[in-house]
Amino acid sequence: MAFVNFYSVIHFFIWSTTGRYIFNQWKLFFVLSIGWEILELYLPFEFAVEELGNKIMDVVFNTAGFYLGTRIRYDGLVTQISKTTSQNQPGP
Repeated sequence: MAFVNFYSVIHFFIWSTTGRYIFNQWKLFFVLSIGWEILELYLPFEFAVEELGNKIMDVVFNTAGFYLGTRIRYDGLVTQISKTTSQNQPGP
């Protein structure tokens, strides 16, 4: 079984979207991310049956996605603030 699969890519996009649009609190992210991986150990569905290496890689993909999402959020806010500030400056 591969450590990286299609679900890993989905994890990345879910968490990058979450970091960008929903919240950017790292503690909440780790609780939800690791909590979900632990919950998958007990779910009786085929998608939840994974090796430990795959679960670790899911958390790595989650973290990378969330980091990217929060960076996009931060960079977007800085750009927005600088545009607003420059519009309020007197002209030459």
